[in-house]
Amino acid sequence: MGNTIRVTIAFIPSKKCQKFLIGNLEEMPLDKMVDVSGSQLRRFPLQICSFTRLVKLYLSDNKLRNLPQELKQLQSLQILALDFNGFRELPIVVCSLKQLSILYLGNNRLHALPSELSLLKELKILWIETNYFSDFPDVICELQSLKTLHVGYNQLRCLPKGLNRLEDLSSVWLSGNLFSEFPEVLLEMHFLDVIRRFPSLAHLKGLKLVIYDHNPCVNAPAVAEGVRRWATNTEEIKEENNKQRAGEPLTETKEPQIESQIKPDQDATF
Repeated sequence: MGNTIRVTIAFIPSKKCQKFLIGNLEEMPLDKMVDVSGSQLRRFPLQICSFTRLVKLYLSDNKLRNLPQELKQLQSLQILALDFNGFRELPIVVCSLKQLSILYLGNNRLHALPSELSLLKELKILWIETNYFSDFPDVICELQSLKTLHVGYNQLRCLPKGLNRLEDLSSVWLSGNLFSEFPEVLLEMHFLDVIRRFPSLAHLKGLKLVIYDHNPCVNAPAVAEGVRRWATNTEEIKEENNKQRAGEPLTETKEPQIESQIKPDQDATF
């Protein structure tokens, strides 16, 4: 019943109703963080824009489709979570937040990213999983500070060659796409620590972990000694690892059923 009331009140633009949804936001919190996730918001609370020293803003799991231009006043913002909303396009005003380090855009309705995203020179973590991307957004190749990229559960079939320009990129998550073969550009990215892959990566001596489930490619990867391989069916992978050590041919692995997705801790440092 309580959630039904919140859904109804979300349609009423009065200040009293807004206060019911998000509580008292008269002053900026001492921890410089505002979390109004899961509040059934359909309109961005404009009073937040007055907190010019705000560092973390969590708007996850609401009904937002746009953001006001006043958001650009939050020039100290480093973490912005917009996942689980109704965005069909990324509001350009987000690209004016020059200090952003972490941006969560997963579980929306995005099919492209604006070229202005390249203005986020400090962006280190970008999550765009579970959207409608059929083409990899080329603007991502211009994010030179990017360290972690999650593009899982879209409709990607290939990756651009320009991805190898991101020399700080160490983790790439690709599960749940439409790759029929391993993206060759990843073979050129010797600085990767964690990727999802399929054929031989034995020559990547710095690789520590290989995750390769939830894609059409089914061959277990060949890796260098000491590199961990991971898929949902760990017993199956253990058998494949044993075969690799014994020099036996690898068999095809079944597609795993499900994998949980967990975002990094909200207070993660980098």
